[in-house]
Amino acid sequence: MYDQNNIFAKILRGDIPCQKVYEDTHVLAFHDLHPKAAAHILVIPKGAYCSLDDFSANATPEEIGTFFATVGQIARALNLHKEGYRILANHGTFAGQEVPHFHVHILGGNALGPLICPHVST
Repeated sequence: MYDQNNIFAKILRGDIPCQKVYEDTHVLAFHDLHPKAAAHILVIPKGAYCSLDDFSANATPEEIGTFFATVGQIARALNLHKEGYRILANHGTFAGQEVPHFHVHILGGNALGPLICPHVST
């Protein structure tokens, strides 16, 4: 179930300010408060979706198309496409999802390295 009190829901309602990069009918993008790269942008759908799984199963084709087109548009607008960038979406606790609202991180502006975290043997 979607938590209406998660931080991204509060940002969407205007309860918490953000440093906007982009906004339209379906998408809001803003700078991460604790950046992990020179450029670290969060892109969120305006709909109440908990995860990529929820978003891909329940969002309209227009929401899905606009969302992913916007991710590329933002990366190009920030000139991240020239040297490269990473997009990241975590799903669930094992992946480290901290906010239960679907979001994509756009990371770039410096070398990010080949891995996000070291391989863990089971």
